Amino acid sequence: MSLRAGTDADRMTSELPGSRVRGLRRASLAAFMILLIQYGFGIYVNLYVTVPGADHGQGIGKAISDGPAALSVHAVLGILLILSAIGVLVQAVIARHWAVLVVSAVALAAIGGAFFQGASFVSQGHDAASMGMAALAGIALLCYGMVLYLLPSPRRP
Repeated sequence: MSLRAGTDADRMTSELPGSRVRGLRRASLAAFMILLIQYGFGIYVNLYVTVPGADHGQGIGKAISDGPAALSVHAVLGILLILSAIGVLVQAVIARHWAVLVVSAVALAAIGGAFFQGASFVSQGHDAASMGMAALAGIALLCYGMVLYLLPSPRRP
């Protein structure tokens, strides 16, 4: 029986190079911040922007190019958010931090689901799609908060 202190996850995390942990923390914080801004834009769009009837049945490209400015910004931020979430997941794979990898994969899935719910909302205007977007964004926010909690605190030299 071993008397080693800490869990396997603690030992694995403590063995990560500092630059990988810092990069993963920065990428996770960036995704969290973009998601928070995106969430705010989504609330604004839902409450104050009317999607033109001509946009119903159209894709995300039409919303970006011809939609109201707030809807266009919301759609572009959604694309940036997906790219950011993929970046966090890739960094978690490279760092071999399995707990962060799982949580960031759930976050990416939630963001992808929110993206499809948003496309559905623009094309059909159903309130359920808006609710789905909000719920999935909340799940993704929770996931990135968990990622920041799971990663070790930065060590100062």
